[in-house]
Amino acid sequence: EVQLVESGGDLVQPGGSLRLSCAASGFTFSSYAMSWVRQAPGKGLQWVSGIGSSGGSTSYADSVKGRFTISRDNAKNTMYLQMNNLKPEDTAVYYCGGYNLGTTYWGQGTQVTVSS
Repeated sequence: EVQLVESGGDLVQPGGSLRLSCAASGFTFSSYAMSWVRQAPGKGLQWVSGIGSSGGSTSYADSVKGRFTISRDNAKNTMYLQMNNLKPEDTAVYYCGGYNLGTTYWGQGTQVTVSS
């Protein structure tokens, strides 16, 4: 059974940091490019960041560039999103996704709330 399980979401004050994790199982994680997307309350999905299957290439939305860092550990079948200098507008449910040759998997999401 394919599973992507996000964790690490929490309530944090503006300027704070969080690290999200995405644990994968049931497929060959190291063959899949991975990404993070988010959905703020009342809004549509927004792509946040992506990473190649080997971890050698990364990309970010302009709104998070310089604050967020995506990484992966293929030995642990896990992807991460380090989020620093969080802002209230980063409040959203964060989802991880994996894709390869037309196949896409998504997790159930983890809530990040940035508020004082």
